[in-house]
Amino acid sequence: MSDDIREIAFDTETTGLHHLEGDRIIELGAVEMINHIPTGRTFRTLINPKRSVSEDTVRITGITDDDLKDAPFFEHPSVVDAFLEFIGDAILVAHNAGFDRNFLNMELEKCGRAPIPEIRWVDTAMIARKKFPGAPANLDALCRRFDISLESRTFHGALLDSQLLAAVYLELLGGRAHAFSFETENDRSRGERKRNARQRPEPMAALLTDPERAAHSAFVDSLGEDAIWKKVG
Repeated sequence: MSDDIREIAFDTETTGLHHLEGDRIIELGAVEMINHIPTGRTFRTLINPKRSVSEDTVRITGITDDDLKDAPFFEHPSVVDAFLEFIGDAILVAHNAGFDRNFLNMELEKCGRAPIPEIRWVDTAMIARKKFPGAPANLDALCRRFDISLESRTFHGALLDSQLLAAVYLELLGGRAHAFSFETENDRSRGERKRNARQRPEPMAALLTDPERAAHSAFVDSLGEDAIWKKVG
């Protein structure tokens, strides 16, 4: 069984901020990570929310009602089935994860799918606040802190923000040095020592030949009775 850790950096864009007041998801973006490193596999789709997009959303994302009128509904297989297949049973990494979790689970429940439990989510905003108390913990501020380029971020977008989040998450965990650690995730979470090296099933055969062994014995004998080799041997 592989010890690789599979996670998904995940983001949503929505019509507004209130899932309980009828706001819906208009874009999903996701980035696959193995052992905290992006693999290059991504998922992105626009979604027709069956309602108008707020002015604030248009200003922040650049996504308009016209952009969404021909997009599939969330319940279409090209959205819900494709997304669930992409994430599998991986951990979902999100910034202010409660917001994305509420919206995603609302959409899943609307089309009769099981919600994704809180235990499967990692909140990078929470990690950042603990790591840098009192400092700004929004995604832009963390990108600047870790010298991650924001040059392409003219608008917020679910896939671009997921890619930025994947880079920030790695830095929050300790950077690339952490990703290449020889510890397992269980070792780190439990504070356990690294595992001992695996023992050979049978002792390795001696490499010394009989003449070499005899020459060594003769050399030790020539050193006298006080030789350290004779005291510890």
